[in-house]
Amino acid sequence: MEKIDRPPQALVSISVVSHRQMALICGLMQDIQENCANLNLELILTLNLDEALTFFDADYSYPVKVIRNLTPRGFGANHNQAFKQASGQFFCVINPDIRFDSDPFPMLVSRLRDPAVGVVAPLVVGTSGELEDSVRCFPTPRIILAKVFGHQEKAVDSLTTQNAEPDWVGGMFMLFSSQVFERLHGFDERYFLYYEDVDLCARLRLEGYRVVVCPQTRVIHHAQRSSHRSLKFLRWHIASMLRFFLSPVYRQLNQRRRP
Repeated sequence: MEKIDRPPQALVSISVVSHRQMALICGLMQDIQENCANLNLELILTLNLDEALTFFDADYSYPVKVIRNLTPRGFGANHNQAFKQASGQFFCVINPDIRFDSDPFPMLVSRLRDPAVGVVAPLVVGTSGELEDSVRCFPTPRIILAKVFGHQEKAVDSLTTQNAEPDWVGGMFMLFSSQVFERLHGFDERYFLYYEDVDLCARLRLEGYRVVVCPQTRVIHHAQRSSHRSLKFLRWHIASMLRFFLSPVYRQLNQRRRP
């Protein structure tokens, strides 16, 4: 990603990508309208597949920029593209199926005021209040094999009232300083789908940045779990996993783990 010069017009730029998910996104946009009225923000909506907009700009107090892709792009490419249109001091990646009933940004932004923090995320819970697996240690072949045989890795259990620092946080909600996101060249677009979040958190760690979760702030994830239902998504998941394990980033992580 080339260096981008842009004025700091908004505090937070939110990037969300739709795959004909306008109903979900309208719910998210309404949550933002109702809970973030005091926040100077903008929303950048990428339509990865052709679909009609079902809202009007006048419905919201914040500006909405719409990007229509001529051909579908991957997760990282879409958010990197949105970043080029972003004016915010902070850049937030949110999935369409995220909802919240309070403003998550003040607490998260306050953590990013620390220049040592590269990315921050809220706790992500399911619709029944259960903790989602969005906060984990870096994957290894041993962990993946254990999952294949039904042994699920436990989420990081140090999530108390204090800030936790896991290896990585899930891409359903990630907040970055725009300066740091640009310095790291955003997401690696060679990952079409899956593991972009793991890779970027790994690169942040290798650059000396901290990955932080704020348990005081929670959002709700209406998880789609496409890879559990579709062979196409499962193939993408496996391909991304292999790409990560064969990458220089993973080799560097392993070198740092060695005594």
